[in-house]
Amino acid sequence: MESSAINIAIVVVYLLAMLAFGWWGKSRTKNNSDFLVAGRRLGPFLYTGTMAAVVLGGASTVGGVGLGYKFGISGMWLVVAIGAGVLLLSLLFAGTIQRLKIYTVSQMLSLRYGSKATQTSGIVMLAYTLMLCATSTGAYATIFVVLFDWERWMAIAVGGAIVLVYSTIGGMWSITLADQVQFIIKTVGIFFLMLPFVMNAAGGMDGIRGRLEDSFFQIDGIGTQTIITYFVVYTLGLLIGQDIWQRVFTAKTPTVARWGGATAGVYCILYGIAGAFIGLAARVALPDIDVANLGKDVVYAEVATHILPVGIGGLVMAAAVAAMMSTASGALIAAATVARADVVPFVASWFGKTINTDDTENPEHDVKANRYWVLGLGIVAVLISMAAQDVVVALTIAYDILVGGLLVAILGGLVWKRGTGIAAAWSMAVGSVLTLALLIMFATGVIPSEDGVYANEPIYYGLAASFVAYVVISLLTPRTDPAVRAAWDKRVAGAIADELPIEAHPVSSNRAN
Repeated sequence: MESSAINIAIVVVYLLAMLAFGWWGKSRTKNNSDFLVAGRRLGPFLYTGTMAAVVLGGASTVGGVGLGYKFGISGMWLVVAIGAGVLLLSLLFAGTIQRLKIYTVSQMLSLRYGSKATQTSGIVMLAYTLMLCATSTGAYATIFVVLFDWERWMAIAVGGAIVLVYSTIGGMWSITLADQVQFIIKTVGIFFLMLPFVMNAAGGMDGIRGRLEDSFFQIDGIGTQTIITYFVVYTLGLLIGQDIWQRVFTAKTPTVARWGGATAGVYCILYGIAGAFIGLAARVALPDIDVANLGKDVVYAEVATHILPVGIGGLVMAAAVAAMMSTASGALIAAATVARADVVPFVASWFGKTINTDDTENPEHDVKANRYWVLGLGIVAVLISMAAQDVVVALTIAYDILVGGLLVAILGGLVWKRGTGIAAAWSMAVGSVLTLALLIMFATGVIPSEDGVYANEPIYYGLAASFVAYVVISLLTPRTDPAVRAAWDKRVAGAIADELPIEAHPVSSNRAN
């Protein structure tokens, strides 16, 4: 009882600190840029920490340990795929993305192609970020259920309220500081506490090798198809997710975005390896965990409770909460940014109306408007998490459409000059519709599959169709307007230093300039 009380106290102190970060962030938030992208002023240390924190959520921390317990060292591949995505984004595209001085992925598409049709990407991105926030909220609430013996709805409400408060008050500055603390807690908790204690309890590598089958030490023990799936879904998804791009926008310079992000990617890979070895050692130290009925995610809490000393177990539990809150807060501010900058103006245009969501002439009003969007969508995410027993299905669908529908148009715009706006629009439409249609067929049994909605084929076929449509239509249609292309090249080169207004979606040569 005493040890449990100490662990609970540590987690409570951590949660109170999160609220304090909100007030600190408020003091640094003076305008739209401060609230949404931390004024684009993050240096290497802050940037690396916040990038690593946002991508390493509950699936990477709690789930990674569980995969190690179940499959051995090959359980690392989920987090390694995430790290690979951060590495590729940082080394190949982050410098270009940072120089654009934009707020959303959809703005990039409009700048590159000068096509209003590409704004439909905002709807898919909003669904993805909102479901990601709801999933993360439900994930850290499960820890509160165990710690405080609360009902699930209360755990979601309290945890969601904490994330809402610090995200709404201080925006990206508050989230950045919270991420930095969360990054430190996760680093200490995983590398310097959990890993050595569990390895010692298992008798070191010699003790582990002597008590486990060889399959636990096979690099592909989890299955080649599963490993491929991780790289297709997570590596490719990280290349284009609004929550990740919004962190790139916070970098002070292209160099910070490139090398700070690359450092975060390497850190993620090491984090995945550490998690797998923690799970592997736990298989020896705690061999009787009923993962068949309780699920593999219970392994993390079992290690914190039964192996780690009093107090250290609380810090490790706080690390798990930190991981999930980082993902939730990042997804929340991304959802709010996309909704305000992309979705509302686009939907209004269906009815022949023009909505200007930008109020840069009055920075105080602009920040207040952003706070309302974060608060409103945060409440929606909390309600979704409460109402749905399994929002992972919705997140899976959003993730599949994100990759199957948008990946080609986004990356094509960054690497292929011949790509056109018409081709991008058709590529997104063909890829999204085909991916969604196949998901429905797999889920309803029209196409028999044991995986159902979690089948990989919809992404593969959606990507292939999207790629073919993009290449063929680009070659058959006129090149992008030279004025649009020239404006894009100037912005990519850093010759245009001004930020694009939050609601701006250039669709003509005049606006593109």
